[in-house]
Amino acid sequence: MPRKDFRRSFDPQASADAAPVASPPVPPPAPDGCWKLWPPELAAYLAPEGREEDLAAELGSVLARHGRLFVAEGPARDLAWAANTWRSPKIVTVPSISGGAAALRAMQRNWVPYSAHLHRRTELIREKLPHVSARTLRFPEPAPRAPLGSFTLLDAETMLASPDCSSPFPNGEVTFVEDHENPPSRAYLKLWEALTRIGVMPGPGERCFDLGASPGGWTWVLQGLGSKVTAVDKAPLEPRVTQLPNVDVLPESAFSLTPEALSEADWVFSDVICYPARLLKLVERLLAGGVRARFVCTVKFQGETDHDTARRFAAIPCSRLFHLHHNKHELTWVRGSDE
Repeated sequence: MPRKDFRRSFDPQASADAAPVASPPVPPPAPDGCWKLWPPELAAYLAPEGREEDLAAELGSVLARHGRLFVAEGPARDLAWAANTWRSPKIVTVPSISGGAAALRAMQRNWVPYSAHLHRRTELIREKLPHVSARTLRFPEPAPRAPLGSFTLLDAETMLASPDCSSPFPNGEVTFVEDHENPPSRAYLKLWEALTRIGVMPGPGERCFDLGASPGGWTWVLQGLGSKVTAVDKAPLEPRVTQLPNVDVLPESAFSLTPEALSEADWVFSDVICYPARLLKLVERLLAGGVRARFVCTVKFQGETDHDTARRFAAIPCSRLFHLHHNKHELTWVRGSDE
């Protein structure tokens, strides 16, 4: 039985199209000493908490699993279900606490640990390194630019360390100074993180369409950036959002929109509740109809993850698919403008 909130836009055909394929089992923890047999070129991928099966299914062949960290033969790939990708991991001998810290400092300054076991020894090494602050961001403050490496102890005398990682945040976990008074829901945190991650935001006067806008969390974010927002939803938005300047409400289904209706859009946003296959059909129809805007869409999964539809989103030109720290059983798809 579909979850109640999915009934609102349930499409039987889309559901049939999206019949999930069973995910492969998550590999067992790596046996001691297995790294001695690893090839010289490696990559490692840290799964978001609770999403290990999704990362394993997307990754395919795995050399070993270490907690939530999956080690594979390199080069590194751009995987949607990786919270952080270790692009250049190396096996490092740890003769002592000080020796391990010295080996890390010789590669670069800033490091953050991923601790799957040997927690006390990991912390002692971290204490010997320059302090790295996991600072809480104030949106729309940009993401940190300083390189941030990651390391983990494989055993007491061996670590895996990568000076080059995909995320500027410790283990891919970004936190914000939250607003507990003004937004009508916590969904605004996803949009804050998505815009921070891509490093581009709507500017004053830009036209934004927020599909499936109710209760108005994303509309609230976009209006706060100075944009002109059209909130599209048959369900009502919070009155305090609809009364904000530069907010118009279009009380229609997002799936009834034509490409012509979005011809002047600079950005198209969607946090609509629907099956991934139905959202994909909408996106493909809008793009085929000539919509040239930037897109930011949440791809929401029910039950088993629809990896086939996720791959089809990722294959759309000029786009990326990734998991945000504030996503649940979801991915975020973004596409650049044609301009």
